[in-house]
Parts: sequence; C-alpha cells; structure tokens
Amino acid sequence: MNEQPKRKPNRLSGYDYAQNGAYHIILCTENHVRILPEIERNPEAEPLFSKPQIRLSAVGAVVSDAIVQIERHYPCVFVDHFAVMPNHVHLLLSIQNGKARGTDKSGRLLIAPTVGRIVKQMKSYVTKQCGKSIWQKGFYDHVIRDDADYEAVWTYIDENPAKWENDEYF
Repeated sequence: MNEQPKRKPNRLSGYDYAQNGAYHIILCTENHVRILPEIERNPEAEPLFSKPQIRLSAVGAVVSDAIVQIERHYPCVFVDHFAVMPNHVHLLLSIQNGKARGTDKSGRLLIAPTVGRIVKQMKSYVTKQCGKSIWQKGFYDHVIRDDADYEAVWTYIDENPAKWENDEYF
C-alpha cells in the first residue's frame, strides 16, 4: 500500500481560533486561476501615486458580497479590511466576543465561530452562488500579534492591488 506524504499542519498548534483577536486570512482560487477582478493601471498616472482600478468579474462580485455578509452572519466578527485580487483574497478579520451586535432567536448572546468555520461558510456560499467551487483547498492564516503587526497587515492588504504585477502568481 502506498503511503501518502503527511501534510504539514496549517494552523498554529494549540491556538483557539475563536478567541478575541485579529487574523490575516488569504484564500486562493484553484490553480491560481485569475477569475475574480481585473486590475488596471492608468498608464498616464505616476505609478507611485495612483491606485489601480479594480473591476470585479461576476465571480469577484459574489466573493465581495460574501465578505460583506460575514459581519451580518457573525455579530462578533468584523471584517476590518479586505482586497479581492485576481486569484486570491486578503481578509483582515477581528473576533471580539463580548461585543456582539446581536442574539439568536432564543435571546442568547451569539458566540464567535472559529476562523475555520467563517472561511468554510464563506467558501460554501461562493460555491453555491457560482455553481462550482473556485477555491484551492485550505487557506493561509496569520494570527495578528500586536498593533504594529496589525498596521503592517492593513498596509499590505491596502497596497496589494498596486503591487499585483510583482505578485508571484501574476
């Protein structure tokens, strides 16, 4: 019998991904196919000072809608920042138990789900809307450690569209 190679664990061992904190999540399309938006630069603008135009495809619009819906479905989860790139998505999520904006039908305070559950349900929504899965298996996550780390991730997400041509998956 052929033994399959063991996969490296994706998550931080022993870490509770439902606890209060901020998380940088990256979701990739299957085979890094560029199906989300087109990123266009104004050829006459100064490259350092111009933001590129992001034109969402129909699939990209579904993904963007799914991201916006996260806060509606999880009152303890906040989408602080995001960028939909041609073949991947950056999310900066905050989980803040105790700052819920809602309760369930029985009146119980809603508890934040794990990061994995949020991602799984978002991917499922997009798959149902598109009629097929567009996603690579799994996702990348980074637990934000402090304010400087948060600021660095925010800046990275904000500047990512302008650096698209230099991306390894361009």
